[in-house]
Amino acid sequence: MTVSDYDAVVLGAGAAGLMCAAVAGQRGRRVLLLDHADAVGKKILISGGGRCNFTNIHTSPATYISANPHFAKSALARYTPADFIALVDRHGIAWHEKTLGQLFCDGSAKQIVAMLLEEAAKGHVDIRCGQTVNQIDHSDNMFRGTFGNFHFTAPNLVIATGGPSIPKMGATGFAYDLARRFGLKVVEPRPALVPLTLGGDDVLFRDLSGVATPVEARAGKAAFREAALFTHKGLSGPAILQISSYWRHGEPVTIDFLPDAAPGWLVEAKRARPRATLASALPLPDRLAQTLADRLGLAGELGAQTDRKLAEAEARLARWLFHPNGTEGFAKAEVTVGGISTAGLSSQTMMVKTVPNLYAIGEAVDVTGWLGGYNFQWAWASGYAAGQVI
Repeated sequence: MTVSDYDAVVLGAGAAGLMCAAVAGQRGRRVLLLDHADAVGKKILISGGGRCNFTNIHTSPATYISANPHFAKSALARYTPADFIALVDRHGIAWHEKTLGQLFCDGSAKQIVAMLLEEAAKGHVDIRCGQTVNQIDHSDNMFRGTFGNFHFTAPNLVIATGGPSIPKMGATGFAYDLARRFGLKVVEPRPALVPLTLGGDDVLFRDLSGVATPVEARAGKAAFREAALFTHKGLSGPAILQISSYWRHGEPVTIDFLPDAAPGWLVEAKRARPRATLASALPLPDRLAQTLADRLGLAGELGAQTDRKLAEAEARLARWLFHPNGTEGFAKAEVTVGGISTAGLSSQTMMVKTVPNLYAIGEAVDVTGWLGGYNFQWAWASGYAAGQVI
């Protein structure tokens, strides 16, 4: 095959790139799919503990973060979780729903990668891995570049190389560099779905490493009710990962340690068990309960405390402020907030408005989903949208 034989080149063989290439190939387009890693779908393979949380049945535009909250609506409406589930079912992959609408393979994430490769094979997609893409040029309505010693040319180019999260998997900021070369704006990338680190007065909570409990966590206007986990560096767990996407440096994180507790519960506990201590009255893991009681300065029996002090303790337990000094960075971030600005893209096709037949999809774009399969659904939907038109 000569370099002029391709109708489209897709850069990045992750979830979005594989979907886009397969869809375009099955439309009869001659597609070249490139990735600098030695194999396709590496982030898919490690996702969901190796079982791939491949979508979420509660997907909606409200479950995504973007400078333009309306941008994702079109693609998400045209390729839904039900569409991807139907694809999974056609390939005979068994799956199950866990909490909060999260769908996982019964077996292995390898099944999802194999499925996508089979779909790409149906479209005769030419997949090449293990080299570096460079020297991307655009002239005479054609994109030209090299992949190692291989030269390619095509009228359509798709940026699907993701963001810089999990660099040990080979993630880089290549998509942003390429986008800027073509005059596109990039919304400042920052780690998302990432543990938070604690310092200062909060550093004492690091001694609780390994302790987890259900909470309601807040950052700004965002709130999530799931488990929080104390680590040797700070805070993690689903609730913390969720709000990390909204948290900004210098802002506090608010934790309600007892989100289901009725108002006045601590005074009622005093009436019912006056000889109990605060630590023993807290329905929390022992080490956490004792640490909170110590920080509140309420030693001794509940019966010895005034109702006012107990009400103040109850209020603080419902709005406990932590002051993170940072995150664990892109190395531990599952995804990236920010990326190629949606202002320069068509929400219908993912095409760059100022550069005809240049597209950007998946995590490379400033659309970031919640924890729980939402980012994969954006990959499938945006990949499908571009694959329909390239």
